[in-house]
Amino acid sequence: MSLKSKLHKFKVKNKGKKWLPAFSAIHTFLFLPDETTHNGTHIKAADDLKRTMNTVILAMVPCLIFGMFNAGYQHHLAIGDIQALTGGFFGAEFWTFDNFFVGFWKILPLVIISYGVGLGIEFLFAIIKGHEVEEGYLVTGMLVPLIVPVDIPLWMLAVAVAFGVVIGKEVFGGTGMNILNPALTIRAFLFFAYPTWMSGDKVWVHGAVERAGTPDAISGETILGSLAQNNEVTHSIMDMFYGFIPGSVGETSTLLILLGGLFLIFAKIGSWRIMLSSALGAIVMGLIFNWVVDAGVITESSKFYGLMSTTWWHHLLIGGFAFGTVFMATDPVTASQTNKGKWIYGFLVGFISIMIRVFNPAYPEGVMLAILLMNVFAPTIDHYVVQGNVKKRMKRLKAKTA
Repeated sequence: MSLKSKLHKFKVKNKGKKWLPAFSAIHTFLFLPDETTHNGTHIKAADDLKRTMNTVILAMVPCLIFGMFNAGYQHHLAIGDIQALTGGFFGAEFWTFDNFFVGFWKILPLVIISYGVGLGIEFLFAIIKGHEVEEGYLVTGMLVPLIVPVDIPLWMLAVAVAFGVVIGKEVFGGTGMNILNPALTIRAFLFFAYPTWMSGDKVWVHGAVERAGTPDAISGETILGSLAQNNEVTHSIMDMFYGFIPGSVGETSTLLILLGGLFLIFAKIGSWRIMLSSALGAIVMGLIFNWVVDAGVITESSKFYGLMSTTWWHHLLIGGFAFGTVFMATDPVTASQTNKGKWIYGFLVGFISIMIRVFNPAYPEGVMLAILLMNVFAPTIDHYVVQGNVKKRMKRLKAKTA
């Protein structure tokens, strides 16, 4: 008898036990589910929630691996062990074991805590409620380590994950019922509960916090942080595009994020309408700010000048805008569902992201708040889109019967 058959027999034998949902989750993770639809179906397909979640995770793996190399590179660069890159994306100074080793041992615990705490709570709720474990947290568990600083204390991350899963998801009924993106709920909790660990120029480079106040202190200010202070940016455009800059673990490489987005579009999981409209919204807001600066309305003495004068297309390369647009704004549960609604939803995400980025120098990364805000309004957008379609059809019907 095969292992799969033995496990299935064990599952049938213990049907009705409280702990069975936890066993079923492990069983279906290792093997294809034995349950199939027998009647009443209109569409039959091979994809399921688990396959969809795993596809999104595959799209993020390059960002995770790059983040490990970049965490080590930024650390060694800040302490003076290495010089700035000269060989472009494939420069030998970046892809070294020393860089990977530092990043791996800093980021791996973040992944373990994210999945350990999150899935533990999922299993607990499944056992209490007596339903199957939902696979929705598989993507959230990968997103969380990619959107936090590398040195975030593990206990803070654990508390935030517990808050995000319980308050941001389970209280609404679990996967498919939540109105807010769970990963962004976790990040929002971290930012407002522990702001000193989520902002400033010391949290983005490993070792900077421990050395703060010492003669050899490390500064790892992000490009957004520099622009918010009206400081000159020393990183090149290609550094921004490739990702050789300080920032959250997986949000720095626009190149890899774009490749991940194209993969999701090709797999018909990510919405190209939301991605494109979000970029258009950011571009429009950036052009408006550039026009205001060119018209002389804002001068260099203004605290808004640094970000407002930033070239409109640079906004697409810096901060977490690209990552948020590709992997979180397109969340099929919390985003708009109608095609026209996706255009409206995405445009407002991009537009509001740049607005918050410019007008709130204390928190120049606005994509998180923009997506959470539009998560709340997504059902309203869809409602009016549907009502508009109904009215159009009613008018056509009346015209034909008149």
